[in-house]
Amino acid sequence: MTADRERFVVHLPVVAGGLPGAVRLARVLARWAGVLAQADPGETTVSAEDDQGVRHRVFCDVRLATGRRCLLRADHDGPCSRRPLTDRYRLP
Repeated sequence: MTADRERFVVHLPVVAGGLPGAVRLARVLARWAGVLAQADPGETTVSAEDDQGVRHRVFCDVRLATGRRCLLRADHDGPCSRRPLTDRYRLP
């Protein structure tokens, strides 16, 4: 971001069957929004509507050499990457 631009957080309430479902949905939405230069999908978090102070990170917190964040899920195994690997996101 340039010095003359501020950062904001856009809150978008969704309905899911639980935290894992909400995290999966957030991952999809964030990746889609990643095509926009203004979006920073690596910073995506999820919280319960009634407990917005407790946030669950969707993606890894590591900042890469490019300045962008790793787009693999939080607590992933192996090296960080900007490209999600399909086998790492399969449901058990």
